[in-house]
Amino acid sequence: MKKLICVVLVSLFAVPAAFAKERYISDKLFTYMHSGPSNQFRIIGSIDAGDKIKLLSTNRDTGYSEIQDGKGRTGWIESRFVTNQESMALRLPKLEKELSEIKARLSNARSNADQEKAGLIDSLETRNKQISELEQGYSDVSKQLSASQEEVRKLRAKLDTQKDDLLVKYFMYGGGVAGIGLIFGLILPHIIPRKKRSRPGWA
Repeated sequence: MKKLICVVLVSLFAVPAAFAKERYISDKLFTYMHSGPSNQFRIIGSIDAGDKIKLLSTNRDTGYSEIQDGKGRTGWIESRFVTNQESMALRLPKLEKELSEIKARLSNARSNADQEKAGLIDSLETRNKQISELEQGYSDVSKQLSASQEEVRKLRAKLDTQKDDLLVKYFMYGGGVAGIGLIFGLILPHIIPRKKRSRPGWA
């Protein structure tokens, strides 16, 4: 009995609580707390899976760890049941919150993507309409240009014809003037009488 009391006293005062490390009871078990570092010591209580504890010390020879639970009780449990991960009871609400936030972000991302897609579709339709209008305008301008070029060709042809006609008229006028001058040159001496020359020695 004295040995048991000594072990309990040592376990209570051997390790200062300030140096205790926070740990958790594994989710996969329900275990008992013993008064010493083996199952040979009496059971002083039980601890549920996932409960938060403080790890005070570890006895590697027996495979037991000294802990303090949330109720302030100090005892020993098997070291394999102590883990540094939070229990699912604590992690699940965090995971659910993270999942909810991720879903909200995903929903916002989808909404933004849909809005952006709608904007792109509207922009594409507007661009296609503008391109169609430009193509129609280009077609109209091309037709007008072809008509103008055809009209210019006709006007040039007409101008060349007029030049040819004008040259012919100039030649005709020139030939007429030359012919009239020749006729006058031939007729005029016969119309105007010449003065007779007086022969010398004739009085």
